Amino acid sequence: MKCNAPIDEAEAAGNRRDEKNPGERSLADDRGDASASGIIAHGGAIDEARRRWPNAPKPWIDLSTGINPVAYPVPEIGAEAWTRLPLAAEERELLRAAAARYGATGADCVVAAPGTQALIQILPRLMASLSARPIPNRGDTAEHDEGARPWVAVLSPTYAEHAAAWRREGHDVREVASLAETHGAGAVVVVNPNNPTGRLMAPEALSEWAASLARRGGLLVVDEAFADVSEPGASLVPVLPPSTIVLRSFGKMYGLAGVRLGFAMAEPALAARLRGMLGPWAVSGPALAIGTAALNDGAWLEAARLRLAADAARLDALLADSGCAIVGGTTLYRLVACAKAPALADSLGAHGILVRRFEYEPSWLRFGIPGSADAWKRLERALGVGRHAAPAAAGSLSRPCGAP
Repeated sequence: MKCNAPIDEAEAAGNRRDEKNPGERSLADDRGDASASGIIAHGGAIDEARRRWPNAPKPWIDLSTGINPVAYPVPEIGAEAWTRLPLAAEERELLRAAAARYGATGADCVVAAPGTQALIQILPRLMASLSARPIPNRGDTAEHDEGARPWVAVLSPTYAEHAAAWRREGHDVREVASLAETHGAGAVVVVNPNNPTGRLMAPEALSEWAASLARRGGLLVVDEAFADVSEPGASLVPVLPPSTIVLRSFGKMYGLAGVRLGFAMAEPALAARLRGMLGPWAVSGPALAIGTAALNDGAWLEAARLRLAADAARLDALLADSGCAIVGGTTLYRLVACAKAPALADSLGAHGILVRRFEYEPSWLRFGIPGSADAWKRLERALGVGRHAAPAAAGSLSRPCGAP
């Protein structure tokens, strides 16, 4: 979906670099992306929302994530899936289903994991040698001297766990606004489409960067967590360049985040290294069964895509009517900018509706897609727009968002 106003990602990335410790911001009041202890804030923190707004109406409506609110119907799972260790044949069946769904050339290119977060945690260990040896630039038009120590570029602003994971393993991480700023990096991390802005980079551009990194022993990581709702041809998986790892989330599109299932796709040798790092039985028996059934169900996926597109357009209209500017997102979430974003988030919290805030860009809010008629009705009332809008009370925000 097109945005109503462009995002200046360079400015937002600059805001992050200006902070003392990028990726380490306040979580306690649900305004930031990480606490002082380095714990990164995420959507879905309903327990904290309950503590902050104890008198909010129930049940809570969680719009702070980009998870499909209408989940894939979980198939019946036999008792043996819970009582015995997962079978290798069951894992192979899941890998074949994932390869077919995402466009990989074969199951040997696919690694199944207990969520993509588990993969994000271990990817920096693949490049442990980066910290110990220089990587020549070999013709790249880099600003760094030949033989300079390698560093890791993360296109930002984006999902904060990527930069945090690489820093945790001792890498020099630099958050940059464009691929043009990654010359000389030993590893480059791109979330595509980006979270939260929805920026989408063409596979051709990413393939060129992958080739450059491969020539000098580097690594390209492309996180396609939200690519299930992108236009056809947007994924890098079907071309899968050398020295590239593509991540795909299962729980977001299929609305089953609690299953904890995700995938990495890479050349067979690199995939085998990742598989070995995860160890045996990385994915539970029930997750193998659910994932295989869902990934083989193309009719459900197409219907979900169409519904999400319609619902995202409906959400855009509500948010625009409230005075917000739609500045990015995917059909799983919408990113808005408004001058009174903190006040709007607090007002929604008091109505039992949780949205995502960003300390590095206080005017931004991310809204997930409501998943039921009641959720839509309550959101309309809280925003004061639509046919379910309640009359504004004295002293309340009649136009809670306000123009940016």
